[in-house]
Amino acid sequence: MSYDAEATRRRIFDAATDEFAAHGLAGARVERIAATAKANKQAIYLYFGGKEKLFGAVVRAKVDEVCHSSSIDPNALGESVGQLFDWYQEHPELIRLLLWEALESGPGAVLGEDERRAAYRDNVRELVGAGVAADLAEPARTRAAQDWMFTLLGLVAWNFAVPQLCRLVLDEDDERTALARRRSAVVDAVRALAARRQEETSGQG
Repeated sequence: MSYDAEATRRRIFDAATDEFAAHGLAGARVERIAATAKANKQAIYLYFGGKEKLFGAVVRAKVDEVCHSSSIDPNALGESVGQLFDWYQEHPELIRLLLWEALESGPGAVLGEDERRAAYRDNVRELVGAGVAADLAEPARTRAAQDWMFTLLGLVAWNFAVPQLCRLVLDEDDERTALARRRSAVVDAVRALAARRQEETSGQG
């Protein structure tokens, strides 16, 4: 049987995603990743260059995945945010990875920062191109689109960053029931914000 390098690489990546989500960068163990992936440690260094670079590759890939799976449509913000909420609910590993990254990186640069910043700039340009804050001149328009994107991400992500608060504040014993309430509330809030923004823009016209 011939050696399938791509299959090995994928197994390492999947095993690393679970390991980093559970233990963070500092707590993750290359030995556990290799064992779960049914690969040797040398393959991890060969394909990814070490544990730190593997962590950066995992975070970047998961962020890219959500960006490609759930785009924000300025003309249908409620629906877009609802889809984003569903994606985060189905992929809880992303929030865990981002929280570990924040805890372990502190105020310093994160792995692959320049590339990730460039990707977010592309997302913001798409929002601007779709008409977000069309009443503003640059650079205020781009800043408004950046604020919009970060606000929407925050409205969604916080529900999964602190599920215990979601359950306790809403006084629900069942986590799925709490999340269903939160999804509805987030979608309604985004629609209200979008309507308010539209009214303000129309009033200036």
